Amino acid sequence: MRRWIIGLLALLLVAAGAFFLLGPAMIERSMNKVEGGALPPVSEHARALHRSLTIVDLHSDTLLWKRSLLDRADRGHVDLPRLEEGHVALQIFSSVSKTPKGQNYDANSADGDNITGLVIAQLQPVRTWGSLLERSLWHAEKLHRAEAASNGQLRAVANPVDLDALFAARRGGKAVPVGALLSIEGLQDLEGDIANLDKLRAAGFRMAGLTHFFDNRLAGSMHGLKKGGLTPFGRRVVRAMEDKGMIVDIAHLSHAGVADLLEMARRPVVSSHGGVQATCKVNRNLSDAEIRGVAATGGLIGIGYWDAAVCDLSPASIARAMKHVRDLVGIEHVALGSDYDGATTVRFDTSQLVQVTQALIDAGFTDDEIRAAMGGNAIRVLRAGIVPMGAAI
Repeated sequence: MRRWIIGLLALLLVAAGAFFLLGPAMIERSMNKVEGGALPPVSEHARALHRSLTIVDLHSDTLLWKRSLLDRADRGHVDLPRLEEGHVALQIFSSVSKTPKGQNYDANSADGDNITGLVIAQLQPVRTWGSLLERSLWHAEKLHRAEAASNGQLRAVANPVDLDALFAARRGGKAVPVGALLSIEGLQDLEGDIANLDKLRAAGFRMAGLTHFFDNRLAGSMHGLKKGGLTPFGRRVVRAMEDKGMIVDIAHLSHAGVADLLEMARRPVVSSHGGVQATCKVNRNLSDAEIRGVAATGGLIGIGYWDAAVCDLSPASIARAMKHVRDLVGIEHVALGSDYDGATTVRFDTSQLVQVTQALIDAGFTDDEIRAAMGGNAIRVLRAGIVPMGAAI
């Protein structure tokens, strides 16, 4: 009997070891996919233009997953080598702290959480197992550790001086660095305490969405049960974000919440990742009235690359959504918002971002319009938005 018990315990230990070693990678492979469909040929003009661009992507969830940001992975969509191949100058990395059980686009309860299991499976620090705030602070720590180990090839950005230094380095040397800025997907990680906003800002976060896939203490979600507007707490947080130089992101915010926010906004707001109803009628995408409202603040519409954003995985569908925004409110409000590594299936990863440049050329965009949409607009809004109210830029 004793030998049997010892053997069983050994078997359980081996199984547990295999799960913690292999499980996180298997989970990610099942959720972050490159679909592998045909891609159109890329012209020499597109390649040359792409190499001259300063590219900014407003949204990737790469920090959620257990893998090195510095090494090329055999899964997912983003890492430093692929960012370099795609000629990305600045990637905004979002922190996901909670997603609901049975997640869908229509209606989700705040009860239950998928991320807790992932946190434990990835053997994250114990402090992150029961705290949403600590999960975001851990994501910031992961980014800063990667920066420290990158030999200058990955640079965290938190202010306009950092932006200027990044772009100067990219112009000046053979080893071209990639910038990284921290964002948050849903401020449920405040855990109901506005003082935690200062902790997040101190960790480097400079952008945040108010909600994710469920209603929270700040506002209703597009995918929540009640889908209400901003709460009094949410309004306080928006004002504090504007004052502190943190850009407000309306992605996933309920339509009532978007209306409330646009009415009170004093600074440019962004929709970091998503689509537009005019080209893809999915409830999470923006109406023309909402697009006009974002543009009126001086903000940005980041267009995603997955099916629910553009209703097709082709680069042409991405360009079609961007064209609609351009034609409706002007090229200065168009941006990239991939949602890479956000449990999405896409046709190409960030190393093949020249596909978007080619699609924009094919859609009739001028070279200057492409420069604006691929990063110039985002740089303008970031440079102004990450400075506290009243501070000199």
